[in-house]
Amino acid sequence: MSLLASIEELGFSGAAAHVRQIEGKLWEVKVSRHRVFYVSIAGPEMVLLHAYKKQGQKAPGRELDVARQRAKEILNG
Repeated sequence: MSLLASIEELGFSGAAAHVRQIEGKLWEVKVSRHRVFYVSIAGPEMVLLHAYKKQGQKAPGRELDVARQRAKEILNG
């Protein structure tokens, strides 16, 4: 079962994923060394914005910038 299918079926707590709020409606799901930025829009619907493989302690600024720009485009139409 894929991670996204696990999240859909079991929720974040049931899947092997950790979630944290970055700012406002921008969130990050962490799985192993992989990170996916997303926004929740309506009910259980979420839009995946950007994914990358984490290699350091902190998310690189350019990765956050990409996610912020895409979130802005989704949320502002």
